[in-house]
Amino acid sequence: MIELKRLQKVVDHRTVLDIDSVLVADGEIAAVVGPAGSGKRALLDLLIGRASPTVGAVSFDSLNPAEDKGAFSQRVGVVFAEDTLYRRQSAKGNLRFLCRLRGLPETRVQEVLAQVGLADHGSEKAEKLPTGLSRRLAFGCAILHQPDTLIVVEPFRRCDDTSISLLGGLMRQLADEGKSLLILADNNANLVSLCDTIYSLEQGRIVDVRKPAEEEASVMPFKIPVRLEGSIALVNPADILYALTQDGRTYLQTSDERLPTQYTMAELEERLSRRGFFRAHRGYLVNLQHVKEVIPYTRSSFSLKLNDADETKIPLSKEAARELRDLLGY
Repeated sequence: MIELKRLQKVVDHRTVLDIDSVLVADGEIAAVVGPAGSGKRALLDLLIGRASPTVGAVSFDSLNPAEDKGAFSQRVGVVFAEDTLYRRQSAKGNLRFLCRLRGLPETRVQEVLAQVGLADHGSEKAEKLPTGLSRRLAFGCAILHQPDTLIVVEPFRRCDDTSISLLGGLMRQLADEGKSLLILADNNANLVSLCDTIYSLEQGRIVDVRKPAEEEASVMPFKIPVRLEGSIALVNPADILYALTQDGRTYLQTSDERLPTQYTMAELEERLSRRGFFRAHRGYLVNLQHVKEVIPYTRSSFSLKLNDADETKIPLSKEAARELRDLLGY
């Protein structure tokens, strides 16, 4: 269990962190999400015992990370944003070194390599591994000693889809075994389906708390009504490729037809943003599940290529391209 209680950190007469309460129970995955400058760096320093709170407490099952460094090292695993590997050592060599350092049996090396999907890459030097596999190895180093608690910073940074899926599944498996996991990340890309709780951090304060599973459970079956001649069609958002504004009207484009809707683009965006739709351009709202490629034409001109039969291209504004890059982490 991880508990932050009435936590404050003051640096140079400025309060950089002020968190009333965060509790990560055994078997739970929680995330603290906030952009650069939100206070995540100060929070990480407190979590790993690199700094002490000005007020309040950080505890791991009553363990104080700043005062009980030895016990912290034994019971907590940490995956940093950078992989912190011995680059000239092989994957196996990195794990063997940590086994000797921690007094663990070398059988753990093969067990962990298999866990993180690197059984066939044990002899490769860390510096030669693709970034996704390097991230897996860093994760393997953090769980080598089978900690009760795991702190993970930007778990999916530099990862391909396969590594994202593997690491996400591994974190859920660890939680199912009763371990508590706390993730620190710039945004919630790939975290909504993984985490039990997501805390939003701004200027050192928790400004929002989400429970994705409860949100999903509370959502009624959802359709977009479209008035046709003599009837009303109910369109499943999953079937919508994109919405566009044309000649003062808003339309829904599916793979089969273009349907007029009474909603404005702003109203559609409000209803569909939580269902994977993204405002790519002033006149376009696109379903990201149907996007297969981002195409840059110039430094300020972009398009989204869809996965429909025509490989439709949707204009992407420069500002939206920046937002999409931050959202998806590419």
